Amino acid sequence: MRNGLPRSRGRARVPVCAAVAATLALLAGGASASAATVTVSPLPGTQDASTKTQISFLGAPAGSISKVTVVGQRSGVHRGRLEAYSTGTGASFLLHAPLDQGERVRVTATVGRDHVGTQFTVARWARYQGESGPTAAAPRTSAAPTVQSFVSAPRLQPPSVDVTTDAKGAITGDIFVAPDNGGGRYGPMILGPQGQLVWFDPLPAHTRPMDFRVEQYQGQPDLVWWQGLIADIGVGYGVDEIYNSRYQKVAHVQAGNGYEADLHEIDITPQGTAFITAYSLVHADLSAAGGSRDGTLLEPVVQEIDIKTGLVMLQWDPLGRVLLTDAYTHPLSPGRPWDWFHLNSISLGPGNTALLDSRNTWAAYDVSLSSGQILWRVGGKHSTFKMGPGTEMAYQHDAELQAGNTISVFDDGDYPPVHRQSRVIRLQINWHTLTVNLVDQIVHTNALLSPSQGNDQPLANGDSFVGWGQAGYFSEFSPTGATLFDAHFPGAGQSYRAYVFPWSGTPASPPAVAAKETGRTTDTIYASWNGATSVAGWRVFAGPDSAHLAQVAQVPATGFQTTIPISTTGRAFLVQAVNAAGAVLRTSRTTTD
Repeated sequence: MRNGLPRSRGRARVPVCAAVAATLALLAGGASASAATVTVSPLPGTQDASTKTQISFLGAPAGSISKVTVVGQRSGVHRGRLEAYSTGTGASFLLHAPLDQGERVRVTATVGRDHVGTQFTVARWARYQGESGPTAAAPRTSAAPTVQSFVSAPRLQPPSVDVTTDAKGAITGDIFVAPDNGGGRYGPMILGPQGQLVWFDPLPAHTRPMDFRVEQYQGQPDLVWWQGLIADIGVGYGVDEIYNSRYQKVAHVQAGNGYEADLHEIDITPQGTAFITAYSLVHADLSAAGGSRDGTLLEPVVQEIDIKTGLVMLQWDPLGRVLLTDAYTHPLSPGRPWDWFHLNSISLGPGNTALLDSRNTWAAYDVSLSSGQILWRVGGKHSTFKMGPGTEMAYQHDAELQAGNTISVFDDGDYPPVHRQSRVIRLQINWHTLTVNLVDQIVHTNALLSPSQGNDQPLANGDSFVGWGQAGYFSEFSPTGATLFDAHFPGAGQSYRAYVFPWSGTPASPPAVAAKETGRTTDTIYASWNGATSVAGWRVFAGPDSAHLAQVAQVPATGFQTTIPISTTGRAFLVQAVNAAGAVLRTSRTTTD
């Protein structure tokens, strides 16, 4: 429900207006960078670069880059080779040998007639085994009501979904969630508008999914999600997967520079690059925040990856740009990593900027991806703006730039509890007065308080689709605040985020069929096609063997699996999936009861 505030109708991932872009340039100290400007990563002033870092040159053709010199304070001159980005916008210099931990590094290069360079410090790596190191606990077992089972697809076993509110026709598209806790197996999961299963991909034991959605890749709508292992410190070690509408893998995105892709974000650009998050463990002086002088810091990074080549085109990290004392968490013990920042979302903006959300500093930072500088910040201890009543956020997720100078945020407000309930808030920036006001908020009727995760997706029709994170709910709200749809996973079930997208899928694999004899002349046929979105009905064929089959039934499709009683003495069966016009989409293999 909404709390009587005006409704902002912004859509996700859209540029802010020209006035805001001009203000960003002013705050950055001048006009926007020209197309000839080359960004060199690690960015100048970086304090915790990887020993395996690439030297990334972004913003000029690879052929114009020459005379690259990399000199480590202790390791000396480094040789390497240049590899071009598929986008034609630069290249990475790949070192033949790693840098030394803790040393300072100077880079110079020639780009055309200009000289570019950077200086940075290499991190001192730290180790942490934790309860199980970078692994996850085994999937929980649950009672039968929390798990769906299908005779025709016994290996799936997805979690159940309880729909408590359903205004028919409210959801225009399919629902995308990634259950990673509670009953059933874990995996990316598509649900129909009434919460019925459309597609489920059960992942191997110990592997968990996050951030499942539809993204445009190479001009096509594809399925994108993260999968991997989750450490007990709340970050992931894995890879981002990209699948087409036939549920076939077309690409994957791995982090570079010695990191593994983190669970929190992947954002694919029209140029075929991906912005992702990753984490490392580094030694750092935490004494300013009450910790050890040689403590262990959980440090996030943002990387832009060229999907085709896997090269790192850009990297940004907050250490040295945000004070450790800005965190609302504290170092727990000398041996445990301090999660001081907890980067959890990237929202690309105009002029090569991005809004980055930090759960543990209670702030979102607008960053120049060209210079690495923070242009402005919302919330936290050093907000650029005066925060109006009701705008205070705590342990929030998914800060997204919206139209009309607004930012949407999923404000968890928990862990430990700061607010009475989690909420979605829309914050409007007034650039004349440098103030931020609350223009809208959404709360769940049941007053949910989610310790982690969550997102808000403004929809094209003015509705909002909200994933309530660890609380396990996902809901759609009208512009007037009415709850149009509400569902949840039973028990401890949860999904990091939840989305609605239009989707059309035709699996490469055939439909599944199973048969059970229920009498001497009767059988029950079970038909399903995991991921198919155009099946309107099923035709059943039966006979004494696979060479002598005849049609014995045709019925409408009902849900994920259709149960079809037939009368036959045959022992061989197959089914055909048909669309609304009666055309055959695909035929199953033959089975026997």
